[in-house]
Amino acid sequence: MRRLTFLLRPSWLILAALVAAFAYLCFTVLAPWQLGKNTDTEHRNQLIADSVRADPVDVTTVLDDAGDEHTEWRRVTATGSYLPDSTVLVRLRHLDGAPGYAVLAAFRLTDGRTLLVDRGLVAGVDGSTRPPQIPEAPEGTQRVEGRIRMSEGVSADKTPLTQDGYRQVYSIDTAQESEVLGQPLTPIPTGERAGYLQLSENQPGAFTPTPLPQLDAGPYLSYGLQWLAFGIMAPLGLGYFVYAEMRERRREKAAATQQAPTEPTPTEPTATEPVATTPAPPTTEARLADRYGRNRT
Repeated sequence: MRRLTFLLRPSWLILAALVAAFAYLCFTVLAPWQLGKNTDTEHRNQLIADSVRADPVDVTTVLDDAGDEHTEWRRVTATGSYLPDSTVLVRLRHLDGAPGYAVLAAFRLTDGRTLLVDRGLVAGVDGSTRPPQIPEAPEGTQRVEGRIRMSEGVSADKTPLTQDGYRQVYSIDTAQESEVLGQPLTPIPTGERAGYLQLSENQPGAFTPTPLPQLDAGPYLSYGLQWLAFGIMAPLGLGYFVYAEMRERRREKAAATQQAPTEPTPTEPTATEPVATTPAPPTTEARLADRYGRNRT
């Protein structure tokens, strides 16, 4: 365990906290966000595909059946008449790559209920953002066909205005258009937000229809799987860095041990022994002197 004490340093603790937070966000926020969008897109595509194959039904059956939550994109027919002076333009739309407007109007059914109708798209004058002269919807009783669409919602900072002689808004929202027109509009139930009727091509009072979304799942599934992979790879990467740090520390420790100087082994001091000397043999003169004595002069 002593080899892992370096993990208690502030730099390693901060790195571990960041990795843990990133992995948590990947698994709980980022991946579910993309996978949820993929599920919603698949559900929308299925509803559009089903609506293409199904025959249109009278819109009153949808209005009376408030329990059905999956009515968006359903093809319906409506019989009634357009209300005069009910045109509202939706800003920031495009038609064939040029600035345009969506044209809204109120459509009163024969039973007295009034729906919000999207008549379609018109282009700005000469490619500008100035709206063209909008023809009034045909008078009298009309039978129109379209698709149920969900209201887009509104932004608090984008309020309705009157410009170039038309009431203008920034989104298609049944509740907001009801306030702008001063006319109660019956919301078409869609399960989440109030719905409206988007006219199909070649209908009375229709302009260029808003095109249907492309029926592809988009990149959301791959993005979700990527976030899951990132959530797995981040802790693995941290583990690799810890292993690399431990390996480097072992290598440095081994190198330091090999470079340390070798100390001599101490030995017991020894006393110097005297060297035995052999006396030289006496000479003949010395022997005679010992025997007869030395001559004295």
